[in-house]
Amino acid sequence: MHITYFLSFNRLVSRYFYRLQTRLFDSADVVFLNIGYEEDPPMALQLAECDEPDRFYIQLYHRIATQTALSGKRVLEVGCGHGGGASYLMRTLRPTSYTGLDLNPAGIAYCRRRHQLDGVEFVHGNAEKLPFADQSFDVVVNLESSAAYPHFSRFLAEVVRVLRPGGHFLYADLRPRDDVAAWESALAEAPMRMLSQQVINAQVLRALEGNTQRIQELVIRMPLGLRTMGREYSGMKGTRFYRALQREEYLYRMYCFVKDPGDVQNEDRDVAALNYGA
Repeated sequence: MHITYFLSFNRLVSRYFYRLQTRLFDSADVVFLNIGYEEDPPMALQLAECDEPDRFYIQLYHRIATQTALSGKRVLEVGCGHGGGASYLMRTLRPTSYTGLDLNPAGIAYCRRRHQLDGVEFVHGNAEKLPFADQSFDVVVNLESSAAYPHFSRFLAEVVRVLRPGGHFLYADLRPRDDVAAWESALAEAPMRMLSQQVINAQVLRALEGNTQRIQELVIRMPLGLRTMGREYSGMKGTRFYRALQREEYLYRMYCFVKDPGDVQNEDRDVAALNYGA
């Protein structure tokens, strides 16, 4: 099916299905909403027994977050979902503090009930208007949510604003191939320096294949009328999305950016340009 189908479907579920998932899976075992990641050979990441069911989801967070050291840092995750990434990274990589922000108020309520860890807080807010002071964080993490933002460049401007000089933006998401040029352009215009970029379609596909049983168990818990959408949204093997990712009609990329100290003197001008299209 044409790529516009996938784009429309992705925007629909990104806007509405996250909130639906919170209502459907308001239980302690569904703490990750991302797709997953696996390498060849397998990562063999050492996990606590309680984390093992979420291995593939955790491996994506781990690979993205370890692009820089989090120990002793103030970390913000924009689009924290059900907070599984916040919990895992706080327990294992030991930042000083970890703030998870999400637009879904039910999701934030879930996070506050489920993840009660010292140094972790969850805030309801908008990615395009972050409720934090300038230079509040050492690291900003964003995983699989930016495609749903109405104005991606405004989000990038906010990332730059809340990052301290020398701070890192750790980012992973996917776009239809037809949207990649605009995506790259917005990232290039942001006043940050790209340190690394990697296409991870193959690793995401391996995770989807390895996680088939877990996905099926979650889908079967959905009302009968929603299971088709649930399977498609999950990206499990055999779905249209899975095949599109296989054919690279979608590109899934992982990035690491740094806000250089030299950017500070031009920050106000650059942020204004991103916000207002100057």
